[in-house]
Amino acid sequence: MNIQLSEHFTYQKLIKFTLPTIIMMIFTSIYGVVDGIFVSNCVGTEAFAGVNLIMPALIILGSIGFMIGTGGSALVSKTIGEGDKQKANEYFSMFIYIIIMTGFIFSIIGFWMMRPISILLGAEGDLIEICVTYGRTIMVALIPFLLQNCFQSFLVVAEKPRMGLIISIVTGVCNMILDFLFIYVLKMGVFGAATATGISQMVGGIVPLVYFMRKNSTNLRFVKTKLEWKPIVKACTNGSSEMVTNISMSLVNMLYNFQLMKYAGSDGVAAYGIIMYVGYIFAGTYLGYSIGSAPIIGYHYGAGNQEELKNLLKKSLKLLGITSIVMTVAAEVFSKPLASIFVAYDRELLDMTTNAIRIFSISYLISGINIFASSFFTALNNGVVSATISFLRTLLFQIAMIAILPAIWGLNGIWFAVVFAEILALLVSVLFLLKERKKYQYA
Repeated sequence: MNIQLSEHFTYQKLIKFTLPTIIMMIFTSIYGVVDGIFVSNCVGTEAFAGVNLIMPALIILGSIGFMIGTGGSALVSKTIGEGDKQKANEYFSMFIYIIIMTGFIFSIIGFWMMRPISILLGAEGDLIEICVTYGRTIMVALIPFLLQNCFQSFLVVAEKPRMGLIISIVTGVCNMILDFLFIYVLKMGVFGAATATGISQMVGGIVPLVYFMRKNSTNLRFVKTKLEWKPIVKACTNGSSEMVTNISMSLVNMLYNFQLMKYAGSDGVAAYGIIMYVGYIFAGTYLGYSIGSAPIIGYHYGAGNQEELKNLLKKSLKLLGITSIVMTVAAEVFSKPLASIFVAYDRELLDMTTNAIRIFSISYLISGINIFASSFFTALNNGVVSATISFLRTLLFQIAMIAILPAIWGLNGIWFAVVFAEILALLVSVLFLLKERKKYQYA
């Protein structure tokens, strides 16, 4: 029996409801890692570095789907909580149509601008062609990519997190099989990696689209709608924190790459790419929980259930605290085996990457609370606070640390940058949680 958004959530119900989304995010991260494994081991370090150079630009475009998905789902779940399901479905339909139109426009612009973007990101010589080939291939599948990111949130609002998990697993398995076929068997290089990713994204984006186009038993379905600017602005404001996070991470990744080229060359860029792949898996737990719990928070906020908001916040902070300790210990223990998956063939690069993972992993103790705090305010439809936490955490604090710490500790200073940025962000998150507690009555 499905758990309803309107229920009182015990620890067991909260874990049961969010677990499919957590697994979905982890699984999504894993099949992204598979791309990196195949490219690194079958095509080479230069190709791996090239893919990681262009990736920030692709993530920026993909963040549009996250913005509308998280911001729109917060508004839709709040509207359902207020009892107006018809209006909620009108908003839902409008947001999906906007995603499709926006994806079409940006896919054309991205395809045309991929070469100058690659050069701007620091690609030179053969790296330019690697970036252009990978980036343009991904642009062909941009619309389903945006839909996939968007539906991750709306499937939770529809009380179908397990469906989201199943779609994610199918998408991931498809990508892994095609990676093996295109890269290992057919020797298609980075074009094969991008093609495999693009085809799998079509599965992840189109399957839920078809599901909601047909009659279904959920809270959400496509209905006749019209363009309304007020809910669009509200959704974009609500979801701006998620877009800020993705854009900021991409800009910071570019800065990391520039600093690493200065301190360690292309090996440093490759090492950082591995850290990001590994980090996606661990951060996927926090992101999955935040995405999975946000519609619950949004619903009870809309319904005016302050006691349940208190309950959800208290239990969430305890669960995240325990999880952060377990994941940090796991990352420290398995740092070398994780690095070996990518670069076992290069002893020097393996040692550099292992050391980097061990330092970077300290941030997992803190990042979960910061990710959840931003998502919590998104669910409360307070996009300003949510975006402020994300902006400071993922951009301002990290830029400052990346600029300052390498001058003190050299290469290790680059790996420590995210740790110090998360500590500063935690202070901001706690400050906002205390400041807004009377307004929302959650503590």
